[in-house]
Amino acid sequence: MLQSACARRLARFTPYARSAFAALSIAALLSACAMPKHTDAQAPAPDPFNPAATQLLDDTSWVLSGWKQADGTARAIPSADQGAPLTLTLSTSTGQRHASGFSGCNRYMGSYSLKDGKLSFGTLGGTRMACATPGGQIEGSYLDALSHIERTGVQMRAPQQMQLVLDNGDTLTFDRSVK
Repeated sequence: MLQSACARRLARFTPYARSAFAALSIAALLSACAMPKHTDAQAPAPDPFNPAATQLLDDTSWVLSGWKQADGTARAIPSADQGAPLTLTLSTSTGQRHASGFSGCNRYMGSYSLKDGKLSFGTLGGTRMACATPGGQIEGSYLDALSHIERTGVQMRAPQQMQLVLDNGDTLTFDRSVK
């Protein structure tokens, strides 16, 4: 008899207990899914030398905006008002990684790869015009620099930039170009 009285009381409270448990469960799930209340602009900038960041380089275009030499001095680079700026386009439109650009006097092209967080180039070929312009004076050094990249940094948040650190300590900085 005692068991049946307890069983009747439990049966009477079970629907309430189930409802309360269900409500608490839903509230817990909803609070666990709440989004943080900060904008991306408030978040710290990601490490540009994170090896995964280089995978963002496919199908992008860049303009050389700065060249800092290993001793900290800035190397003069041609600007848009001195002729065409030095450019680099990385494309996968043909199904293979293809690099092209303007090196100060001539157009260049070749293959590129992204491995272990580093951008590297295969043999680069180009046109063979002679130029006495500032672009012509830096062209050989620029093309040589592309074959001596030690580290690659990519920042895709504004301002979008790419840094190529060379094995001699120089750093080339590129700004993203909308092409």
